[in-house]
Amino acid sequence: MTVKRKIFVVDTNVLIHDPSSILRFQEHDVVIPIVVLEELDNIKVGMSEIARNVRQVSRLLDELVEKANGDISHGVKLPSASKDIETGHLFFHMEEARSPLPFGLSGRSSDNALLGITMDLGKSHPDRQAILVTKDINLRIKARALGILAEDYTNDQVLDDTNLLFSGAEKLAADFWETHSKNMESWKEEGRTFYRLRGPKARAWLPNQFLYINGSNTEKNFEAVVRRLENDSAIIEVVKDYAAERNKVWGINARNREQNFAFNLLMDPEVDFVSLLGQAGTGKTLLTLASALMQTLESKRYTEIIMTRMTVPVGEDIGFLPGTEEEKMGPWMGALEDNLDVLQETATQEHGAWARAATHDLLRNRIRIKSLNFMRGRTFLKKFLIIDEAQNLSPHQIKTLVTRAGPGSKIVCLGNIAQIDTPYLTETTSGLTYVVDRFKQWEHSGHITLQRGERSRLADYASEIL
Repeated sequence: MTVKRKIFVVDTNVLIHDPSSILRFQEHDVVIPIVVLEELDNIKVGMSEIARNVRQVSRLLDELVEKANGDISHGVKLPSASKDIETGHLFFHMEEARSPLPFGLSGRSSDNALLGITMDLGKSHPDRQAILVTKDINLRIKARALGILAEDYTNDQVLDDTNLLFSGAEKLAADFWETHSKNMESWKEEGRTFYRLRGPKARAWLPNQFLYINGSNTEKNFEAVVRRLENDSAIIEVVKDYAAERNKVWGINARNREQNFAFNLLMDPEVDFVSLLGQAGTGKTLLTLASALMQTLESKRYTEIIMTRMTVPVGEDIGFLPGTEEEKMGPWMGALEDNLDVLQETATQEHGAWARAATHDLLRNRIRIKSLNFMRGRTFLKKFLIIDEAQNLSPHQIKTLVTRAGPGSKIVCLGNIAQIDTPYLTETTSGLTYVVDRFKQWEHSGHITLQRGERSRLADYASEIL
């Protein structure tokens, strides 16, 4: 039995969100109304990410029309990603909506035009479903109130549920060693302890995934990281203890297990990409900056620290800001300055006035604050790149940033997917969720979700009861 092809009417925000979205509807037909083309035309000018996406949509549509030799009255055949996947046709709807709308929707807005066109297509094709696809929640509610089928665009949804997102660490059963000791090998190299484990459990682990066992009163906690996967075995290494005084990073110690795991990733030269998730106060920025300072100033592994973030205001926008690029980004970098104050204080306690002066000097000379708007086309060599508030980036934007990395560079993405301020992004479609899921199989990347807040008893209590 063949599935009847559906008709999808695509809203402007879907095309802006994913410029290649019209290629993602498989064997179904896609309709772009004239009002959508008008909206695209009105916002195509400028250097913003939205304008770039609109121009990309326009180029794609132009390319499809060119291949059809200008005859688009019967639709344009959409290209297929592979020979096995059937695709539908693209239609441009040029007629005005004829279906009457309720009195409250009598205005000539583009939203009302989309509702009317979807109703028209449903009446003219009674044997097929006409569905409005939009990222606008209110428009979907209005459509359903009118009996029109409406859906969100979910093709870029990484996971069905954020609870399925890779956490970066796995708790092992208390009897783990008893059940695996028969097929286990252990050895030491340069003071580092390694184990080789076999079995189905080992095959399910991922590179740079952390493993831990909570010790009893008589036994110590066991914490390790998966170094290599070979056929049916896994080689794991006991992690470095950054909670110990001798292993301080720029005067900072790990305060809990997840922070220790994060330091192990941030200080590992073999890990090129790190993602840290966690609520406010879990130490994401502090740990990252301490590691960046240590590896830039002391070990000279990187030449410079570059920090950037998505500039999405939580309240009212304060308007245009004067000054250079770094001065304009200054108000958005309060987290950077707060954490540098902490690091400067620890440096003063441990190393005296020289370290305090060095920290001040580093703020001026070694940390570069960059805007996302000027990242396209750049290549960073031997740089420590920190992307803060990465949950507000789309998968396309985060790909643009991560592909800037040149030889010897390290990229760290920080964020909290529970605090997304960008319209049309959700926890399951955020660029941060996207990179965590896509990078988890790569041996030169690592991820950890920080669980415990370490700010103050006031902050901890407020996060619990408010």
